[in-house]
Amino acid sequence: MNIIVLAGGISTEREVSIVTGKNVCRALRQKGHDAAILDVYFGTACPENIFTENYSLEEALKEIEKNSQKVEEEKKTRKVFFGEHVIALCQKADIVFMALHGENGENGKVQAAFDLFGISYTGTGYLGSALAMDKGLSKHLFEANGIPTPKGITLKAHERGEKSTGITFPCVVKPSCGGSSIGVSIVENPGELERALEESFALEDEVVVEQYIRGREFSVAVVQGEAYPVIEIVPKAGFYDYKNKYQAGATDEYCPADIPDEATKRMQACAVKVSEVLLLDKYSRMDFLMDENENIYCLEANTLPGMTPTSLIPQEAAVLGMDYGTLCEKLIEVSNE
Repeated sequence: MNIIVLAGGISTEREVSIVTGKNVCRALRQKGHDAAILDVYFGTACPENIFTENYSLEEALKEIEKNSQKVEEEKKTRKVFFGEHVIALCQKADIVFMALHGENGENGKVQAAFDLFGISYTGTGYLGSALAMDKGLSKHLFEANGIPTPKGITLKAHERGEKSTGITFPCVVKPSCGGSSIGVSIVENPGELERALEESFALEDEVVVEQYIRGREFSVAVVQGEAYPVIEIVPKAGFYDYKNKYQAGATDEYCPADIPDEATKRMQACAVKVSEVLLLDKYSRMDFLMDENENIYCLEANTLPGMTPTSLIPQEAAVLGMDYGTLCEKLIEVSNE
């Protein structure tokens, strides 16, 4: 297949997206596909090399890394999100593998544009993407559908200091539409709460403040309605923040998770229900906490799970006998159906 692996962008997760894109592109090329990585925001000055023997993944990655230094400056004057030749090249591809993370990648805007341009892509559509990206909205949908989730509220920047959170300490503060745990804080007192709100509001104008659940952390992928094995995440220090997610050796993962069969089935069933409620019909990954009484709480859904060397869904797939490249092909297959 001719495949564009779309990465980069302008979100706080740009670098994670590039790592995902690099790994996916390399794996698909090893599987015999004509795959090319493309920065959604900067595009390419050499479109004629895509899908030819002249294409060099390493040269493309060098160009993307160089462009990463120009993102903030470019944003000051640019009015158009898509980079040079991006739409035309995506239209030429058999499918676009979405390696984007965060804003304008997982929020449904790119997916909606691709639907209008007739471009096929991996992952869920624009509506499910938008629902899952908004953690405050997701929480309301969880509560309305009987999905256990920590008690919480959404707080807008203009409401700060005027609206009581009603949440006791300790609590968690996080950007409503962020990812990779960027801007997430666990706070113990009013002083820490103010600092946490300051950090989150610096990233966006809406945050979620929710009850802190002390317990073990898990994740479950759902691919076309089927729950994958449960994986447990055990950071060696602190919680599962950005550093522990992406720094090699900072976190231990255990798959399948060492929990009772009944708890496994309950968590998998909950993950499938979340995917149905949020309209995530292709693939997604749900994050959970489980307290000492084995009560489970869904934190959020990820519509484009990371595919870095330390990411969770490749580890879950490995338990099912799928290597990394086969998983990439599987995600393309289910997205094409």
